[in-house]
Amino acid sequence: MNLTISGHHLDVTPALRTYVTSKLDRVIRHFDQVVDVKVILTVEKQKEKERRQRAECNIHVKGNDMFAESSHADLYAAVDELVDKLDRQVVRHKDRLQDHHHAAPKRVM
Repeated sequence: MNLTISGHHLDVTPALRTYVTSKLDRVIRHFDQVVDVKVILTVEKQKEKERRQRAECNIHVKGNDMFAESSHADLYAAVDELVDKLDRQVVRHKDRLQDHHHAAPKRVM
C-alpha cells in the first residue's frame, strides 16, 4: 500500500502522521486490497472557526476509487470523521464484491 500524507497551509508533524496511519489501519483491516491512499490535510482561512480544519482522502482499491472529505474545528476530529466515512465505503464495496446469492435447492419428485 502506498500512503501519501500532505498538508496544505500546515506542516504535517510526526505525531499527526502517526495518528492518520493508525486510523487508516482500521480501513485496511476490513479490506486488505488497498492499492493507494492519498490524504490531504488543510487549514482554510475562513471567518467561521468551526469548519476550518479539513481532511480529504482518495483511496484506490482493487476495482474502485473512493473519496471522502470532512471538516471540523479540530483536525484530529476531522480525521476521525474522515476514517468513519471511508470505513463505511470500504465495507459496502467489500459486500458488493462478495457473492451473496445461494443456489436454489433442487426439487426431488
